[in-house]
Amino acid sequence: MDQKQIIDLLTKMTLEEKISQLLQLTANLHEGTEDQSQITGPMEEMGITGEMVRASGSVLGLSGAASIIALQQDYMKRSRLGIPLLFMADVVHGFKTIFPIPLAIGCSWDLELAEKSAEIAARESAVSGIHVTFAPMVDLVRDPRWGRVMETTGEDPYLNSLFARAFVRGYQGSELAEDNERLAACVKHFAAYGAAEGGRDYNTVDMSERQLREYYLPAYKAALDEGCEMVMASFNTVDGIPASGNEKLMRGILRDEWGFEGILISDWASIREMIAHGAAEDDCEAAYRAMRAGVDIEMMTPCYVQHLPQLIESGRIDESLIDEAVLRILQLKNKLGLFENPFRGADPEREREVLFCDEHRRAAYDLAVKSSVLLKNNGVLPLQPDSSIALIGPFADHEDILGWWSCVGAKEDAVQLGTAMRERVSGNLTTASGCGFDTMTAEQLEKALEAAREADVIVLALGEESAMSGEGGSRTDITLPEVQLELVKHLKKLGKPIAAVIFNGRPLDLHGVFDEADAVLEAWFPGSEGGAAIADLLIGRANPSGRLTMSFPHSAGQIPVYYNAFNTGRPMDPSKTGERYVSKYIDNPNEPLLPFGYGLSYTCFEYGGLHISGSEMTAEQHLTASVEVTNTGTRTGIETVQLYIRDITGEVVRPLRELKGFQRLELQPGETKMVEFSISEDMLRYHHSDLRFTSDPGSFQLFIGPNSRDTLQAAFKLI
Repeated sequence: MDQKQIIDLLTKMTLEEKISQLLQLTANLHEGTEDQSQITGPMEEMGITGEMVRASGSVLGLSGAASIIALQQDYMKRSRLGIPLLFMADVVHGFKTIFPIPLAIGCSWDLELAEKSAEIAARESAVSGIHVTFAPMVDLVRDPRWGRVMETTGEDPYLNSLFARAFVRGYQGSELAEDNERLAACVKHFAAYGAAEGGRDYNTVDMSERQLREYYLPAYKAALDEGCEMVMASFNTVDGIPASGNEKLMRGILRDEWGFEGILISDWASIREMIAHGAAEDDCEAAYRAMRAGVDIEMMTPCYVQHLPQLIESGRIDESLIDEAVLRILQLKNKLGLFENPFRGADPEREREVLFCDEHRRAAYDLAVKSSVLLKNNGVLPLQPDSSIALIGPFADHEDILGWWSCVGAKEDAVQLGTAMRERVSGNLTTASGCGFDTMTAEQLEKALEAAREADVIVLALGEESAMSGEGGSRTDITLPEVQLELVKHLKKLGKPIAAVIFNGRPLDLHGVFDEADAVLEAWFPGSEGGAAIADLLIGRANPSGRLTMSFPHSAGQIPVYYNAFNTGRPMDPSKTGERYVSKYIDNPNEPLLPFGYGLSYTCFEYGGLHISGSEMTAEQHLTASVEVTNTGTRTGIETVQLYIRDITGEVVRPLRELKGFQRLELQPGETKMVEFSISEDMLRYHHSDLRFTSDPGSFQLFIGPNSRDTLQAAFKLI
């Protein structure tokens, strides 16, 4: 259909039909779906009638080609104007083939592979009938207590923006209208959901507009610049107003300033939640505020369908606002080709061929290898294949390695670490749980000690259950569970070398294991092929190359702790001890245990010969910074060379360092490569107190190194 036909269709719709397009409900409320158990109560509680369900414009959470085809067929038979349903789902880090959690994907620093993971997730979802994914989640996060940190790619706005673009490219491709194996992407959660106070999910967010624009908005904007079709409003307040009813945020910044013309959807029940926030008296006022803000689709509450008619009749809402929203929905349905083919890519036969196929599993394996971060190694890793190894811990033989938001991925399909190790180790391998995730019996402990006594080396597989992170999974204590730390203490007494593998959905306070183990490998929740990837890293078939995209704190008391902080007026000088009246803790360092960008390898890299092409630059004339990187070890390895810049003096204070570029390069033993970065004036811009985005003439420092802490440095001026 062309635009004129879409507008003609809109003019034929009744007000009731238009408002119904704005309602999204879960699949189990629809007649004919497999899960209709106990729906009467929820429908009554929501105030939704069967007619509202049958007329709603989109469906949440249904998957499977046959099921979606059947529901779409039934819906189209009843649709007076032949308007098809949109099917949406949370395809966050894979559909059936599960990739590492997004935080882990960020630690790969591999944009091409991140894009590939989204492309594969789209392909599997599309053949199963899905049209839209609620991804990517690009919220910047500085607080690892927040459970949904597992969905982000980290604490840096520049890097998050690059990953946002990569994921959108992967999901949508370049020709969404013609490519039935792609999905429309929905960037979330707009805005600043990752800044929830205290790291507590759904909590208040309060910051200056300058802070919002400088750090939290760039990744959303990057996703939209890449062509992302949809935006999801966040649960939280922004400047005291819930996002779903925030006109300045949605109409002002998103629509008017950024020119976004796609669909804005609420998060689950977030329109009605304005009542609990204290920003709306009842459902009617919530509907009024959300529509005024420009929210097009209401997810899982009936405020629109119940109250928009009377709001229009009373003149409080103009029907043109409803027309705008419906037109955007119809345009997306048209862009997806649903008017010509309501089933789009849904194909039961191809579904059986594509889901969890070997090609997709290989990509999941590659990303799990590149996402893992070697945090410590005193020579224990890689393991000698003929060693006698005791694999101990709750993750030694456990399938819970997919992580939260694993869509239709099955835990039983995941390659477990113990299984993979048994296939790869030629020496004696003994496994024992030692404890559960948060419980321990005397029998479990004794079996673990017995296995460890007979071994040359102990591999400890520790971590969080997947439910300990993800939505609603906020924690105040981000250490490993106490019983796991007790297990470490008992095994440490044996005097054997210990290599710890940590499975988790957030940066942890690693005390009790980091200081006790000889090596620590951060595995995150590595996905369907996680066990195979981690086993190959442990025995040296693969070389770790991941680098942290969130700082690991010394303790929760430091949070938020992040690399691009300000200096304060009384900065601490590390060379001076005993100073009291400076900005510091008296019981912990200021710095994190492990900084942003950090990660080790089984080889060593040496930096030298930092050179900058000039001492001054202008807006028209760039500088070039170069450095020599040498692999001084005995194995081929991948190094991520990172560029940081500091603006020494700004109209508002500037961070100590800001990531401005990086390059991943593979080096053979003894090989040296020259790495060059171009520095342009636009890299020096920031939001001033009046929100102008510009640069200031003056002095700058440049840093290049393997992480945000250990760098070579030079200076230059912008004139």
